[in-house]
Amino acid sequence: MESSEKNNVKCIGMSKEDKKVLRKQIKSSHTLLKHEGIITASQATKSLVVANGGLGNGVSREDLSAALKEMGEVETLVMPPHKPYAFATYSLEECAQKAHIHLNGKKLQSGENSVTLYLSYVNSVPCEEEVSLSLPEGLVLLEDFVSPEEEALLLSAIEWSSTNDEVTVQKAMKHRRVKHYGFEFRYDNNNVDKDKPLPGGLPVECLPVLERCVKDGHIVTMPDQLTVNQYESGQGIPPHVDTHSAFEDTILSLSLGARAVMEFRHPGGRLVPVLLPERSLLVMKGESRYLWTHGITPRKFDMVPASAPQSCAHKSPGLGTNGSLTLRKRGTRTSFTFRKIRHEPCGCAFPSACDSQGALSAPLPSPPSPPSLPCCHADAARLEEEYVHQVYDAIASHFSSTRHSPWPRVGHFLSSLPCGSVLADVGCGNGKYLGVNPDLIAVGCDRSSALVQICAERGFQGFVSDALSVPLRTASCDACISIAVIHHFSTQERRLAAVRELVRLLKPGGRALIYVWAFEQEYNKKKSKYLKDHSKNHSPILGTPEDDYKPADKVQDVGKVSDGKLGMHTNRTTFNTQDLLVPWHLKEARRNREREMDESRKKDKKEKLKKTSGNSCSTTSVSGTTPLDCNAEPCLGCDSNMSDPRDATQGTDDVTQRSSTTGTSESESSPAPIFHRYYHVFQHGELEQLCTQVEGVKVQSSYHDQGNWCVILEKE
Repeated sequence: MESSEKNNVKCIGMSKEDKKVLRKQIKSSHTLLKHEGIITASQATKSLVVANGGLGNGVSREDLSAALKEMGEVETLVMPPHKPYAFATYSLEECAQKAHIHLNGKKLQSGENSVTLYLSYVNSVPCEEEVSLSLPEGLVLLEDFVSPEEEALLLSAIEWSSTNDEVTVQKAMKHRRVKHYGFEFRYDNNNVDKDKPLPGGLPVECLPVLERCVKDGHIVTMPDQLTVNQYESGQGIPPHVDTHSAFEDTILSLSLGARAVMEFRHPGGRLVPVLLPERSLLVMKGESRYLWTHGITPRKFDMVPASAPQSCAHKSPGLGTNGSLTLRKRGTRTSFTFRKIRHEPCGCAFPSACDSQGALSAPLPSPPSPPSLPCCHADAARLEEEYVHQVYDAIASHFSSTRHSPWPRVGHFLSSLPCGSVLADVGCGNGKYLGVNPDLIAVGCDRSSALVQICAERGFQGFVSDALSVPLRTASCDACISIAVIHHFSTQERRLAAVRELVRLLKPGGRALIYVWAFEQEYNKKKSKYLKDHSKNHSPILGTPEDDYKPADKVQDVGKVSDGKLGMHTNRTTFNTQDLLVPWHLKEARRNREREMDESRKKDKKEKLKKTSGNSCSTTSVSGTTPLDCNAEPCLGCDSNMSDPRDATQGTDDVTQRSSTTGTSESESSPAPIFHRYYHVFQHGELEQLCTQVEGVKVQSSYHDQGNWCVILEKE
C-alpha cells in the first residue's frame, strides 16, 4: 500500500516539508482503508478522497467546494454525514492532479475550524441512493406558516424583561429561557395545575395564528396553554414526550427566528431527524405525539441539505441524502408550543407510554425490526453509529449522573502508576477516572461529544475520538485504560483493531487495562451484582488472587445469534446470546426534578449558614421539611457509592423506575424514552485470545470482576 501511494508524488528532490506531507498522506490512506474500507488508487484519476475535509470534523460544503474549484471544474462533491472525509470528482484528470499537488497538506479555514487536507486518488466514488425517511405517523410540517411580519409581531409580544408572575410564569432554565401562558407547567410533578389558570391567558398576538390553525383543521379546538422556549446557539433539549394526562392529542410548535434540526425517536430505536425552518409550524398528532420522543441535540452547527430547499425538511439531514449536506450555524430560535389542557384521563392507543393507563407497569417495547449482525465493515459502522454512538449522545447527561464512583480495581491500577506517568483513557465517558490519581498526566477521549463536554465541565482534559483511531503519537503513553468500551464493537476485526490501537499508544514496558462485559454473569458459583441487583453491595477486594483464573484453551461455541438477528436482552437476567441489544431507560424526569430541588436546597442551605452556626452537614430547607446532607450524593440511577464494575450497562434498567415525564423538554413533559445499545458480551478466555493476536504485547494478568472479563497487557 505504501509503495503504491508513493507513486502519487515524486519523491526525488522533495523538501523536508513535502516529505512530511507525503507521510501524512500515506497515513491518512491507511487510516481510510483500516477504518472505512476506502481503497486509494496508485495512479491518477479524476476522483479524490479528501481526508480531514468532512462534515464530521466541522468543514462546510461551501468552504471545501470553494477550495476545490480553484483547481478546476468539480463535477460532484460527496460529503457523507458525520464522516471526517469527502469525495470530489473533477471534469478532467488534469484538474484532479492539480488539486492533489497543491491542496495536499494545505490548511483550510471553515468557520471556527482550521483543518489540514490530505488528498488521495480513488477509482470510484461511493454513491448512496437518495433515501427519504418517512415522518412518524401523525407528524406534519408546514413551511412558511407565518409571514415575516407575523414572526416579528409574535417575537415582540414576548417580553423577556418582564417577570410579572400574575400574568405569566417565566423561568431561567440551565439551557434556555422559558415562559408559560394560560397554565403554568410545574417542574415538581411534571404536570399542570388545571384548577389554577394564569389570569393573562394567551397573548392576543397569537390568536390570528391559532384561528387559522382551527380553520385549516390542524387542531379541533383552540389551545389554552402556551410554552415559549428561547434557545441560543449551542443550546437544546433532551428527548421527551408531552405528558399524556396533561394535554390533549394535538400539539402545535411554531419555530421563529432561526432553524433547527429536531430528532424524533421511536422507542424501538428508529431515528428521524427533521429540519424545522424558521416560521414553520410542526403539528404532532397520534403516534408522533404519544409515542415518539422529540428533542434537539445541543450544538452550534446543524447538518442540513446543502441547497436548503424547504421540501427537503422531511428528509433526514443526517442519513441517506446522497452526500448533499452542509453545516449551518444555529441562530437564536424561539419556539411557541400550543396545547389544550386535558380534563379527562387519556385513553390513547399507546398504553406503554401513557401515564393515565399505568405506563410504569407496561412491558418494554422491542425494536420493531431488530438489526442483523454486520456482514461487512460498512454494516458494522452503521450498526454502531445507530445503536452505540447516537444512543450515548442522547443519554449522555443521564448516563453521567449515574457514573460517579470509580471501580475499585481500576482505581488500584491507576494508583499503582508512577508519578508523572502519561495516561490515556480511551472511551473515558464522563471522565470519572481522569482524576483518580492526581499525580498522572491524564487525557481522555470518547466517541460521544456530549460526554466529552461533560469532561470539560468537570475540568478534565478530553477530546472527541473513535477508539479505532486515536490522534495521539505512537508510544506516547505509559498506560492506557479501556473500560466498558470494546464490547460495543460489532465485529471481531474491529474489536481486534481497538486492542491494537491501545498497544500502539503504549511506550515499551507500558501497560493497558481492559474491561469488557462477561457472558458469564455467574462465576465461581457467585452471581454478579448485575444479577443479584442488591441495593447495597460491598465492592470486591482489590487485587485478590483468587479472582484470577487461567484462560480457557478454547472459547466455547455458545450463545450465537439465531437467524442473524440481534436479540433483545431482558435486564438483570443471564445472557442467551453474545450479540444483543440492551435497553436503557432514560429517567430524565427524575434527574431534572432532583437537580432543580438540589439547586433550591443549596440556596436554602447558604441562607441558613449565614444565620446559624454549628453542624453544617445537616440543615433544612425554608419549609423545614427537606433534610440536607452535604456528604450525600443524590441517587440517580442504580449506581451507588459502592461501585458496580459493569459501568456501561448500569443505570435505568429497572422497569419499576421508569419515569413518565421530563422537566426540561420543549413541551415540558415526557414518558421515559427507551434506547437500545449494541453489546458483544465476551466468553471465558475470549478476551485473552483476542489480545494474544496483537504482536509485541503479553497478557500480564487476567481476572473476572463482578460480571466483567479483565486483562492487564504489557507492551514488550
